[in-house]
Amino acid sequence: MADFRNIQNYIAAIRASPSAEEYNEEGYLVLRRCVAEAQALLAQPFQTQGAGKGGEDQEKAHLRRIIQDAAVRRFRAQKTYLLATAALRWVNSRTAVLQGHRPHAGHAPALQHIRNTLRAELTSITDQRVELSLRSADTSAGKWLEEDPSVGTMQRLSGNALDRRVKN
Repeated sequence: MADFRNIQNYIAAIRASPSAEEYNEEGYLVLRRCVAEAQALLAQPFQTQGAGKGGEDQEKAHLRRIIQDAAVRRFRAQKTYLLATAALRWVNSRTAVLQGHRPHAGHAPALQHIRNTLRAELTSITDQRVELSLRSADTSAGKWLEEDPSVGTMQRLSGNALDRRVKN
């Protein structure tokens, strides 16, 4: 959960102020979707169904749900963060190209290159890549991974909410 909190803090610190002309540019759209996903993820309550007093099996099942919920939230937050940082690189590259000027025909090749780079980065942020990055970090930190859900389980539990938002 500490990792989830740290990722959420990074996302909350994102600041981008597009002009009216830039508001619907691809990178700014991705940033707004990422911020909305992060807010939705924070607002989503933990489903406590079956969390009453029961036997040892019920307690184990409840603990398993807690672990799965935490893993899915962290997974979704990490994916959101990776998408947001790709969009921020786009913002910074665009700013460097325009150097405070309005875009004109002379900027077109550089802006197209930046747009293509953003699209390639967004495409490369797959669920498998996110899972690998999280598992690698956990392994390096010596964390216990036995109860962590697989990427398939996390996809099923999260319903791929972020994928649907980014593609729309």
